[in-house]
Amino acid sequence: MTKKTTPPTARPPRRPKKRPDPKAIGLAAKAPASGQGDPMQTIGAQRQLTTQLKTARKRTNSSARWLNRQLNDPFVAEAKRQGYRSRAAFKLVGLDDRFGFLKPGARVLDLGCAPGGWLQVAAQRTGADQTDAKAERGRVLGIDLQEVEPVPGALIWQGDMRDEATQAWVVEQAGGKLDAVISDMAASSTGHGPTDHLRVMMLIDIAFDVAEQLLAPGGTFVAKVLQGGAQKQTLDRLKQAFTKVQTVKPEASRSDSREQFIVAQGFRGT
Repeated sequence: MTKKTTPPTARPPRRPKKRPDPKAIGLAAKAPASGQGDPMQTIGAQRQLTTQLKTARKRTNSSARWLNRQLNDPFVAEAKRQGYRSRAAFKLVGLDDRFGFLKPGARVLDLGCAPGGWLQVAAQRTGADQTDAKAERGRVLGIDLQEVEPVPGALIWQGDMRDEATQAWVVEQAGGKLDAVISDMAASSTGHGPTDHLRVMMLIDIAFDVAEQLLAPGGTFVAKVLQGGAQKQTLDRLKQAFTKVQTVKPEASRSDSREQFIVAQGFRGT
């Protein structure tokens, strides 16, 4: 008996794979027309947008707002361009441009100096960062509870200003009375405005106690303050010790911030 065999089934011909439509998957693959820009710049812009969108999905609303503010803040960009460690450096730049207390050869103490932006400005303006032996060189000291990376021209001590060892270091390194005591110190925010204000005022009192001991007659005291009723008592105290006291808001301070700075000049001496 002859066994029947089934002929093999013919396979259908393969269809060529269809390339996806770039528009359908959200990619701008179309090259720019002549004279409309560099294609690499267009690709870079697309990548940046994609990264921002992906990152935004993973962030809280407050984090997304902070990131957007940082990306659109001209002082952040300028600080990066000039090599400053924070945008806060421009607050001191603005204050010194107006009041002129960071003179060449001046002795300056920066309280709460992390991350070092104010130290950088002070060292540059007093000449403390100069390597030329003929240049008039200032003396810039910084103190903070946190460790701070070295800043050219500045001496940094990690510790609490209220400690005797810290105070002894300042007296030894300053080589004389100080021309300016500056402070950008701020307590960690609690989210409760009156409480935060009182904590900042406490830091100002500590900084002023230091200034009273170490400032030379005619010296300057600069400190951050938050708007609030409790600052009158501090201002009255400063007016007794200085010939001129002003409260100002530098251009680099954000418009939605309650931050201001007290600038007290003409220390009467102790």
